[in-house]
Amino acid sequence: MASLTGSSWEELRKQARLLENDIDVKLVAFSKLGSSSSTSGLSPESVPLINNEDMFDTLSMELQQLLNKLSAINDKMADLAPSGAATMHTIKRHREILMDYQQEFSKTSARVNARREREELLRGGNSSPPPSAGLSRRDQYTKEANHLHSSHVLVDEQINIAMEAREHLTSQRQSFKRMQTTFNDITNRFPMLNSLMYRINAKKRRDSLIIGLVVAVCTFLLLLYAFH
Repeated sequence: MASLTGSSWEELRKQARLLENDIDVKLVAFSKLGSSSSTSGLSPESVPLINNEDMFDTLSMELQQLLNKLSAINDKMADLAPSGAATMHTIKRHREILMDYQQEFSKTSARVNARREREELLRGGNSSPPPSAGLSRRDQYTKEANHLHSSHVLVDEQINIAMEAREHLTSQRQSFKRMQTTFNDITNRFPMLNSLMYRINAKKRRDSLIIGLVVAVCTFLLLLYAFH
C-alpha cells in the first residue's frame, strides 16, 4: 500500500510540474494579449474575424481550466503525501506557485475588464449592435468570400476589356502596315506615276503663280486709274 501511495504521489508531482510549465507559458501570452487586445479604434467592418479579443477570451478559458486542474492535483497530493517535512515543504511550494499563477491571471483579467468597461463608456454607451453582430462566424466568412469573388470577377472583366482593346489596336496596326505595303508596291511597280504626280503639282503651282501675278497687275492698274 505504501508503494502504491508513493507511486501515486510521484505521478501527481510530475503532472503538477507539467501543468505549471504549461500555465507559465500561457500566462506570458495571456498578459501580452491583454496589453494589445483593443479594437475600439476600428470600425465593425475593419475588425478582423479572429482578433486579439477572441484569442484573449479563448486563452482565458483555457487558463481557468488549467488552474482548476492544478488546484485539484494539489489537493490530491496533500491527501496522498507521505509523512515528512520535505513532503510538506513540497506541497507548500506547489500551493504557492498556484497562488502566484492565480494572482497573475486575476490581475490581467481585471485590467482587461476595466479597459473594456472604459472603452464602452467612451463609446457613449451605444447599445445598438454593429451591422455584423447578428452574423455568425460562418456567415462572416461567407460574406468575405463573396466580396473576394466579386472583386475577382470585376478584375477579370477589366482584363478582358484591356485584351480586346489590345487585339483591336494590333489589328488596326496590321491593316495600316498592309496599306503602306500596298502603296509601296504600287509606287515601285509604276515609277512613272510619281513623275506624273510631280508634273501635275508643278503645273498647279505655276498656274497659281500666273493667276496671282495677273490679279496683282489688275489691282495695281485699278488703283492707278482711281487716283488719276
